[in-house]
Amino acid sequence: MNRRQMLMLTLPLVAAPSLALAQTKNLPAAPAAKPVAKRDPYAPTEVAIRPDFEVGSIVVVSKDFFLYHVVAPGRAIRYGVAVGTAELIWRGRASVGRKTEWPSWTPTPAMIKRKPQQYGKWADGMPGGPTNPLGARALYLYDAKGNDTSIRIHGTTEPGSIGRAVSNGCLRMRNEAVMDLYEQVPVGTPVYVY
Repeated sequence: MNRRQMLMLTLPLVAAPSLALAQTKNLPAAPAAKPVAKRDPYAPTEVAIRPDFEVGSIVVVSKDFFLYHVVAPGRAIRYGVAVGTAELIWRGRASVGRKTEWPSWTPTPAMIKRKPQQYGKWADGMPGGPTNPLGARALYLYDAKGNDTSIRIHGTTEPGSIGRAVSNGCLRMRNEAVMDLYEQVPVGTPVYVY
């Protein structure tokens, strides 16, 4: 084989990559991938639960940041909640003693003592409305003797707090979620907070 024959054999190998590149330039572009919507883990969702919770009751699992409204044996609507900070998580059994739309709010004496600059100005209360920290609705929890526990299941002006331990003991829900729950549960509904 002479030099000319050898060059003729290598020419296609040298040209092949540039031919392949030239052909890909003329191909239509691949369609852009659609962004995958991230599912909101705190959006209301029907889920299976233990069948021993009474239908109509509310069950809160604080460590998981979920409130369950039992709608059928073994079935519940799960809502995301914010709970009390580590030292302020309330646990126990209560019942819904009263319900209020656009509730007024008065910080407890303990809240004022902990953070006087933040809460002191509201010692006489804050009227209900869109800027009120209790949000659009509140369910007031009472103990077995009929005493107000000072714990509320309520809306919030801080929807980004859902799924975190940030409150003074109450259970916060997004306003649209607490409005839905408010319509579903009557006064007297049992509430279990774990």
